[in-house]
Amino acid sequence: MKFSELNLPESVLKGIAQVGFVELTPVQEETIPLALAGKDVAAQAQTGTGKTAAFLLSLFTRLLASGKQTSNNPRALVIAPTRELVVQICEDAKGLGAFCDLKVQAIFGGMDYDKQRQALKDGVDIIVATPGRLIDYARQRVFSFDRIEALVIDEADRMFDMGFIKDLRYILRKLPPFEQRQTMLFSATLSPRVAELAYEFMDLAERVEILPEQVTVEKIDQLLYHASRREKFPLLLGLLKKDPGAERVLVFVNTKREAEYLADRLKDNELRAAVISGDIAQNKRMRILKDFKEGKLTFLVATDVASRGIHIDGVTHVINYDLPQDPEDYVHRIGRTARAGAYGKAISFADEDLVFHLPDIEEYIGRKIPSRFPEDDDFVWDYKRSAPRKKAPGHPKPVTGAKTKKPPRRRRP
Repeated sequence: MKFSELNLPESVLKGIAQVGFVELTPVQEETIPLALAGKDVAAQAQTGTGKTAAFLLSLFTRLLASGKQTSNNPRALVIAPTRELVVQICEDAKGLGAFCDLKVQAIFGGMDYDKQRQALKDGVDIIVATPGRLIDYARQRVFSFDRIEALVIDEADRMFDMGFIKDLRYILRKLPPFEQRQTMLFSATLSPRVAELAYEFMDLAERVEILPEQVTVEKIDQLLYHASRREKFPLLLGLLKKDPGAERVLVFVNTKREAEYLADRLKDNELRAAVISGDIAQNKRMRILKDFKEGKLTFLVATDVASRGIHIDGVTHVINYDLPQDPEDYVHRIGRTARAGAYGKAISFADEDLVFHLPDIEEYIGRKIPSRFPEDDDFVWDYKRSAPRKKAPGHPKPVTGAKTKKPPRRRRP
């Protein structure tokens, strides 16, 4: 189905044409007609499926039809779990809504507090926000929830995972009643807790399910290598050396410490790499993501927690340097490539410690991942060795040669 077949305003269609969208993705084809009909929608959809465009186009159409003036009482609210996702949604809104004359404002922590505050006072149509700072401004009465006529909850399952559910419920109770607004909820899984949220705060929502395997498998070339822990780094160098198309590579590991160490090893070997860590200042974090998007960095190393909300088009390769322990994380990770209809590669390493998670992953995605053992020419062994890693806190270096003093023998009375 083409966007031109939908009943969308001319200004919205011009924005769609400008960004180059023609055909609807499955989640767009399922959700946009329902949203345009004014129905509430609860949709299961992974990142990279076009869900952001689905709810933005629906919001633009609704707000343009109402014809109300911009004020410090916004008419639409999009709630997202991470700052990066907020920024990405606003960037998409800027492109798709270029001809709509609607003011979209990002609200999240870690950036200029007074500047965001003043922007709300000056008037906005759509707020895109993380829960914390939004509640802060609401309690100060910088803006009001009273005129919200459309709500989007994006990545609802991550709201639970990241501990935002109390804040989310607070916001939902401050909004007009669900029968007086339209609500769209998107989640990677419509788990019982997400379904309960939809039941409590939505008006007989239409349920849409786009299965994970439909999303992640069709246009992603997946391959798994069985390799020991010591072989993984030379294998990574060897495989990417053979593939000149590896221009933007997202590498996933399971711990922050491993992410920092791997990024250092890549940089020691004169590869353009950076790490996304939870304790990096927001300004620096956004600068790293900008450099990655613009091609100034080839490698971005991240953990699942630190990578929440990273949505970057043009990722050519996703490398599961560490096989994830949660099957859903596998789908989440590899969905960062092959976005918006493009093709991508997902390469996973299964070492002796993490290979045991492979059966659960394959069961979850409903298929076997093609696998092989690496050949000798797949490795690059002549790489620059990094300094040895320091022991993690709480693991003191054992003392060699020291004798253990035995406790004194207790005498019988």
